[in-house]
Amino acid sequence: MGFGYLCVLLVCILLSEGLSKGVFGLACNWGSRSTHQLPPDIVVRLLKANGFNKVKLFEAEAGPLKALGNSGMQVMVGIPNDLLAPLASSVQVAENWVAQNVSSYISKNGVDIRYVAVGNEPFLRTYKDTFIHTTFPALQNVQAALIKAGLGRQVKVTIPINADVYDTGSGLPSGGNFRSDIHDLMISIVKFLSNNGAPITINIYPFLSLQADPHFPKDYAFFNGNSKPIVDGSITYTNVLDANFDTLVSALEKNGFSNMPIIVGEVGWPTDGDPNANIVNARRFNQGLLERIISGKGTPRRPTPPDIYLFALLDEDAKSTDPGNFERHWGIFNFDGSIKYPLNLGSGRGLTPAKGVKYLARQWCIMSPQASTADPKLAESISYACTYADCTSLGYGSSCGMLDPRGNASYAFNMYYQTMDQRKGSCEFNNLSIVTTVDPSPSPNTQGSCRFEIMIDLGKHEKRSSAPSMAASRFGRYNSNIVVVGFLVPLLLSMWVV
Repeated sequence: MGFGYLCVLLVCILLSEGLSKGVFGLACNWGSRSTHQLPPDIVVRLLKANGFNKVKLFEAEAGPLKALGNSGMQVMVGIPNDLLAPLASSVQVAENWVAQNVSSYISKNGVDIRYVAVGNEPFLRTYKDTFIHTTFPALQNVQAALIKAGLGRQVKVTIPINADVYDTGSGLPSGGNFRSDIHDLMISIVKFLSNNGAPITINIYPFLSLQADPHFPKDYAFFNGNSKPIVDGSITYTNVLDANFDTLVSALEKNGFSNMPIIVGEVGWPTDGDPNANIVNARRFNQGLLERIISGKGTPRRPTPPDIYLFALLDEDAKSTDPGNFERHWGIFNFDGSIKYPLNLGSGRGLTPAKGVKYLARQWCIMSPQASTADPKLAESISYACTYADCTSLGYGSSCGMLDPRGNASYAFNMYYQTMDQRKGSCEFNNLSIVTTVDPSPSPNTQGSCRFEIMIDLGKHEKRSSAPSMAASRFGRYNSNIVVVGFLVPLLLSMWVV
């Protein structure tokens, strides 16, 4: 009796420790399209402190991979789409890639790499046929390279695909099948993955369903909504994630792959850059998602829960905004690892912020009180600032969309000033700006805070080129932000008091 009691006590202790250490943990995406990245060792500590034990990288970057060495984290390493063509052209190219980006990190750094994600949503309709002929050959060559390296059992290949690779003629999940134009290709890929014991990875975005269709029932995007359910035979669907996932399950079943393992590679909700992208909605969605993950809930057609990688860990201010300004705001944490909004991680645990982050001085660049919004040089100054820095929070319905004309200018000036590491000359906008030590951020509102950022101190000021002058070429490191200007400047101009 005493021995049995000790065994039960030991099991309870092990379970308790397992939960606290995230053994049953969470998975997320760690992107690097940021002008001021957190040091990788701080990110790994952030992941572990919050119960994440699986992480997906979009490419094989040395810093994150080395930091993940001997961390206990399971890693999925991505291959960008622009590498698909060379990998498809030669097995030797694939062998070199695997040797450099997989084998070496496993053997030398102790990185627990479990998957190689070949491409990222390569069959998006918007890509036309760009990657149609290179994705599958690249997948085959990478698989062959892993086998040759002796990693065929340890590391599995997969392809993260977008939900637009399948559809349903009936409008119900049970009618799911692969898109007619790529049906045969998808079957070949799925068969190849199945033969090699590898999963298929799907990215599902209820936010995009809501954002793209003004008539989409909003509550259906969430897990606790009251929208009219979809009845599919004996199954009732109350949210779009279940319905979308099961549409893929139906497509697999129809084509003879009922037991194909599925990973949800990306799912989340942004907090800025669109009227539907705010802290209230993001918290509602991600809390519901976490509760499903923690409780081990699957979908009606797949009761066993899949691995689900939250998108994303951190905001990325240098991502392309082609899909929308919200692209830079998917993180459950801000770019610096600070907490955006509370989340319950189970057992009463909340989010833990990043530790050991160092910042630039507490000073901001704002529009001078003596400057006038009627100054003819103001439009050029704001346009310039938003060409080189992230101004997506100024858009309609965004966190800083309520600012007056002077506030708009100050926000743009400060983002440029911080992006350029507060360097001398980076707060000089035609005599329209000054540096202040008083935080200009407005008071928080119900949707969240409009933050006038202070960037991370990268400790490399002397190694970076000086801030470009107003007369300098605008095609430089922060060129990816140019797409924002066409949207924001007319908006700002319309708000100015002339």
